[in-house]
Amino acid sequence: MAKYTGADCRLCRREGTKLFLKGDRCTSKKCAIDRRPTPPGIHGMGRRRRMSEYGLQLREKQKTKRYYGLVEKQFKNYYIKASRQKGVTGEIMLSMLERRLDNVVYRMGIGFSRAQARQIVNHGHITVNGKKVDIPSYQVNVGDVIAIKPARKEKFAHLKEYRPIIPKWLDFSTETLEGKVLALPAREDIDLNINEQLIVEHYSK
Repeated sequence: MAKYTGADCRLCRREGTKLFLKGDRCTSKKCAIDRRPTPPGIHGMGRRRRMSEYGLQLREKQKTKRYYGLVEKQFKNYYIKASRQKGVTGEIMLSMLERRLDNVVYRMGIGFSRAQARQIVNHGHITVNGKKVDIPSYQVNVGDVIAIKPARKEKFAHLKEYRPIIPKWLDFSTETLEGKVLALPAREDIDLNINEQLIVEHYSK
């Protein structure tokens, strides 16, 4: 499966917004989008053309895909699954993306970026309802208890001093290093700069 191996900060510059791919660096003075807000490449400083309707849809899809660290096939599969369910396709798709285990681990503050959270899950540090789950795309449900494996808690002792902003559909205790899914994420709970309707229009052509 194809995987991007270039500099993460180039992706933020390409999309013209912070994708929070580098953890604390994205909120520091070292953030590339603050230092060089132009697109990467030799033509980045040039005059920008007015983007077509298709261009807007494509950029929105690429931006969202990069937020969650997915490749095209994975991302399109979420759209296909969402389009088969009753309700607003774009909102259902975003809810499914938010319910990925790697994203939940990131949202709880266990990982400082989604890439780091994905690695934590891959390495078997996370349990769901007491059972080890090492699949980043695992979909959590209401009532699921997400925790750091007891044998690995010493490695995450630093989290007891960390106070992340946790969305209201999740709960996490820095003392016990355990969290719970309180509800399914609603659209207003997802604080990303995404226009999901443009993505639906892109794929529905």
